[in-house]
Amino acid sequence: MESQRFEELVLEAVEALPQRFRDRLANVDIEVRDWPSPEELRSARVPAGRMLLGLYVGIPHTRRGDHYNLALPDRIFIYQRPIERLCRSDDEVRERIGRVIKHEVAHHFGLTDADLRDSSVS
Repeated sequence: MESQRFEELVLEAVEALPQRFRDRLANVDIEVRDWPSPEELRSARVPAGRMLLGLYVGIPHTRRGDHYNLALPDRIFIYQRPIERLCRSDDEVRERIGRVIKHEVAHHFGLTDADLRDSSVS
């Protein structure tokens, strides 16, 4: 898939989030990358042979206090090539992007991977 089309699908997934979440996504950059770097794989503790589809880097809402100001934007990385490897069609890519966006946005709001396993967010 061309990168421009993939980025359009990411934007669609963000716009499909409920308004109450989109309104609170201030100071967050969402970036599409081809592949995660070795450092990103290590920081996410991805086991060998597994793929990383997205990554949240920042200070979750639950850890922000009065001192949180003039902070660099949080970042959400969406990795195009691993997502494409898992999908057989454009519709599957769209659906997977939507799940990854929801998962990473949930981290932005303070949910952990354990929280996400116990819920229907991801």
